[in-house]
Amino acid sequence: MPYLVRSGLWIGNIGDAAEELEKKETSEITHILSLVSSVSISFFSEWRSDILIPSQEIRKVYYKDDEHNLFYSLENAGTHLQFIRMAVPLRDMDTQNLLQYLDLCFDFIHQCRKQGSVLVHCFAGVSRSAAIVTAYLMRSENLTREDALESLRKSCPSVGPNDGFLEQLKMYEDMGFMVDHASPIYKRFRLKVLGDSYNRGETIDNSKFGADPGLPVVKVSNSDGTNETARAPTPAYRCKSCRRVVALQDNVLEHVPGEGETSFEWHKRRSGNPFRKPGDNDCSSIFVEPLRWMTTVEDGALEGKLLCAHCEARLGYFNWSGIQCSCGSWITPGFQLHKSKMDDSTV
Repeated sequence: MPYLVRSGLWIGNIGDAAEELEKKETSEITHILSLVSSVSISFFSEWRSDILIPSQEIRKVYYKDDEHNLFYSLENAGTHLQFIRMAVPLRDMDTQNLLQYLDLCFDFIHQCRKQGSVLVHCFAGVSRSAAIVTAYLMRSENLTREDALESLRKSCPSVGPNDGFLEQLKMYEDMGFMVDHASPIYKRFRLKVLGDSYNRGETIDNSKFGADPGLPVVKVSNSDGTNETARAPTPAYRCKSCRRVVALQDNVLEHVPGEGETSFEWHKRRSGNPFRKPGDNDCSSIFVEPLRWMTTVEDGALEGKLLCAHCEARLGYFNWSGIQCSCGSWITPGFQLHKSKMDDSTV
């Protein structure tokens, strides 16, 4: 039996979901959110061959959100039972990107509770479903991660999201219960996800990279027939050789300055500002998210040069294992652009 968490909100495992799908009488549950490795409803019969899911009038709609690289399905099915099921492909692994699905799942649960009742389930009903329901409680009731988990455990004592999901739920809390793609927290996490994918041997194509800031800005038409840019003026970096925009300030990954090689300063000759205090390590580079103009990154090499997409001037370096900034801080993976090769600008 699934556990009732809130009015119209249930949590359970795959067996609970299968029972709901097999029911021939009217069910209190009208919607199902499946968090399993496959979005196909055939996953249930593959799991247990004796499950007979109503197959008539099944209508499936598959969604591919290119902007956020999401894939999920919606189904409306049933001869005896009418239900709507949304399936999100998610594995119970620390390295899975839970954050990318939180807004999608929140909106689905929110709408389902308005229309009826929703069962959120994964395979065991312990980690994936618990992580999604915890995030829902955090946002809808303004609870911290710990308070939301404690509240959920009062209804379902066995829940326990994996360590990776717990870390992402903390990020969700730190971002104000929203997935803020402009937040340094999310940018660092997204870079870590790409690094994990590379280390697993997965192909890294530029659809997972940030937009190329050097491409023309899309124009939008006003009601009076005039045009305006869709992007407000923002600080940018240009190639010093050809003036092509290679990065916006929004692409920069801020980092905490490290100690650097301070132990060797006794034999270093200082230049520049004579009033500069020891330890004031100015970074000689900026570190950015991977961008679509970085074609050398797609070749699959562990490391390599970053060349301007227009004039092929060398702008920096990338290394999936990480790069140490001149301030001493390590950024992993690292996509480094040298300040000496660029000019500050505004676009």
